Order: sequence, then structure tokens, then C-alpha cells
Amino acid sequence: MTPADLSPQQTLELEAAAFRSLVEHLRTRNDVQNIDLMNLAGFCRNCLSRWYHEAAQARGLELSNDQARELVYGMPYSEWKAKHQR
Repeated sequence: MTPADLSPQQTLELEAAAFRSLVEHLRTRNDVQNIDLMNLAGFCRNCLSRWYHEAAQARGLELSNDQARELVYGMPYSEWKAKHQR
């Protein structure tokens, strides 16, 4: 199978699954700081949450920055910072 063989729905589902896997991986790797991610990959958890927020806004959904961060971090951002930020 090539990417061209995928239907738009299959592509959407695979992209969503990959995103969920990435978010879960970042939740379990709380030893990796956002600054480290930015330096190595050019994006961090905050970028992901901002993109999540922007995607919701583009679709007319009400989702605050804080709510988007909680979806990415798996807990309120202030709690994550207190537990994991150096």
C-alpha cells in the first residue's frame, strides 16, 4: 500500500492515531524538557497544544489555551510544571 492508496478518511484516522501516540509518548517522557525538544526538534508540548487550540478555533470549537495544554500534558499545565519542570 502506498499513501496514494489511502482514502481521505484512512489518512485522517492514521494521522490522528500518530498524533495520539506522540502525545502519549511525550506524557511518559516527562524527563524531557520543552527546551530540549525545541532545541532538537523545533517544537515542544506547548507548540502541540497551540496547534490543537488553533485547529479547534478553525473549526469553530471553543477550546481555551489552558484546555488544549491539559489535553497535551494530561493534566493542568501548572501541575505538570510543578511536578516536572527543572
